[in-house]
Amino acid sequence: MPIVVDPESGSVATLLHSLPTGSQGVESAERMRGWLAHHPEEYIVVLGPHLELDEALAVCEELRISRPTVSVVLVREGLDAAVLRAAMKAGARDVVEDADADALVAAVGRAYQLFVALRGPAGAVRRGSVVTVFSPKGGVGKTTVAVNLALALNEGGARRVCLVDLDLAFGDVAITMQLFPSHSIEHAIGAEDSLDLEQLDALLTRQADSLMVLAAPAHPDVRERVSPHLVTSVLRTLREGFDHIVVDTAPAFDEQVLAALDETDECVIVATLDVPTLKNVKVALETLDLLGIAADHRHLLLNRADDAVGLSAEKVESILGMRVAARVSSAVEIAASTNTGTPIVVDRPEHQASEALRQLAADLIGDVVEPPDVSLHLAASTHASTPSGAHPARPGVPRTADTDDERVRSRFRIRR
Repeated sequence: MPIVVDPESGSVATLLHSLPTGSQGVESAERMRGWLAHHPEEYIVVLGPHLELDEALAVCEELRISRPTVSVVLVREGLDAAVLRAAMKAGARDVVEDADADALVAAVGRAYQLFVALRGPAGAVRRGSVVTVFSPKGGVGKTTVAVNLALALNEGGARRVCLVDLDLAFGDVAITMQLFPSHSIEHAIGAEDSLDLEQLDALLTRQADSLMVLAAPAHPDVRERVSPHLVTSVLRTLREGFDHIVVDTAPAFDEQVLAALDETDECVIVATLDVPTLKNVKVALETLDLLGIAADHRHLLLNRADDAVGLSAEKVESILGMRVAARVSSAVEIAASTNTGTPIVVDRPEHQASEALRQLAADLIGDVVEPPDVSLHLAASTHASTPSGAHPARPGVPRTADTDDERVRSRFRIRR
């Protein structure tokens, strides 16, 4: 899918509206390089009008040599002969004016045709993995783990990641990240058999680091109307547009959680070092065995794992019969980061918890997960900040509630 690079979040959002659903937006050339490193199938880079011309031309030169199948489209606020000559010499495939959305659409279409001719249509197919974070016991830090794991996988926009809050009665993903979504999975009720990526994209909220979030309903009574069929449809549709989908679940084997577990590629099981939790986890593992879910793809994470409580990791492994994949010690910094809306892997990438979660993310996908560049995060947060009560959805800028409602009503039949 196309990637847009522009330091101004408003420009990113405007350009994304002219691109195919599922396109990525980042705020720097450095983050673009991270994306390209993980996406050999990428076929186009759109360099926005607020990227300095010299930097944009340098990117064109770089990609002309290192990624010749990637077309670069340069977007400028004004076109003149000097810019056109420099862009063509650097290797840009097209140069379009900022206000000409039709020209951008046409340029993207030509780039895709060239990519297919060079690589074949199969080169553009994407099927993301589903990582489900589960615990049979509430209060073990499952949502904190899910949020930080999703951000670790996202790696500042290097991968396209969606975090789905399936704790349908009391989901806390949005408030943990201090997001104020205008839509949630509730607005897909009734579209189980017709859901597509463009429709689902209208329900997602963008976090400052390019992580997309599908929020839980605002009211607990909606839970019963979210069918297992809808959960399955949502996850299968998200696979088409994302590299990884992280699912935060309710602490129970309800029918919606079971539907998510059926779609799971990797299952992270969160436990703490207390006897009641370990007893419940033991029963949950036996249940997963009976259901044949993620048999060889389960990863045990011990949260608040302090030896002072009298239970060691080795003892836990003996009790549960599975290896501990990650340990996160108790730390006031984790709660402090959560309370500020900047999860620990972004707020303090050098922290033990951040390192443990990045390593777990790397183990899940079989790839290196780098710590975020704090300076890039601060810049992205500044560009993407919105006033309290705003509803960020597409990358960079908030939609108005009226605009969002109009988009969703045009695609979904909302049941009340």
